[in-house]
Amino acid sequence: METLFRKALGDTPKISVLEFLIEGRELDYSISDIAEGAEIGRTTLFRIWGDLLKAKIIVFTRQIGNAQLYRLNLANPFVKKMIELFDEIIIPKRKVVA
Repeated sequence: METLFRKALGDTPKISVLEFLIEGRELDYSISDIAEGAEIGRTTLFRIWGDLLKAKIIVFTRQIGNAQLYRLNLANPFVKKMIELFDEIIIPKRKVVA
């Protein structure tokens, strides 16, 4: 599904993953959860996974059984700007009526 965020930045797997992780920025996810939530295949996710880790856009948080969990790296300046952009595009500003 093409959202306003994807429409503005492009409907690519990386943007889909970013959008999913930005929406759930407080949580950590398994690779399977990220692929499902971003509506992309695991194979596609594995193709871009190294780039996301190398750029420190995502970080490992913990392991539960065999599942490794990751979350958005909220300390990354690029991620901070993407969150600002997401919030500007998706969350409409409310006008104050005096």
